[in-house]
Amino acid sequence: MRILIVEDEPKMASYLRKGLMEASFIVDVSNDGNDGLFLALHEDYDLIVLDVMLPGLDGFEVLKRLRAQKRTPVLLLTARDAVEDKVAGLESGADDYLAKPFVYSEFLARIRAVLRRPTQSVDTVLRVGDMEIDLVRRRVRRGNVRIDLTAQEFTLVKLLA
Repeated sequence: MRILIVEDEPKMASYLRKGLMEASFIVDVSNDGNDGLFLALHEDYDLIVLDVMLPGLDGFEVLKRLRAQKRTPVLLLTARDAVEDKVAGLESGADDYLAKPFVYSEFLARIRAVLRRPTQSVDTVLRVGDMEIDLVRRRVRRGNVRIDLTAQEFTLVKLLA
């Protein structure tokens, strides 16, 4: 299994890389958001470990851009431990969130748990004519125009598609 670590702190990146390699993972490391996003979009990873506070693009922006194109599982690993940050990360599309400092055994257990989850084989965007229905973000577009819908209206559009 191949994992991408996007972490700007060299000691932390080295610690994570070493531990994951000892657990038989193939590991790539990026130290900023721009490079991390490039690798995430152009390589095939089974999981991405993503810090939030990064030079270049921050982790939330990397996650947002990644989710627009790919569904690779993401574990956010960050010093930001406020409940609001955790909620924002998970609602932005992260599969898990772990605050620093952490115990390595928990980190590894969370990675294994995320990797056990079935991957989404169903398309996350339905297309009907010029209409796009994004099932993950719960958004509808017709042409280049976003259509704001209530939750009930979205469910109805999804069922009719």
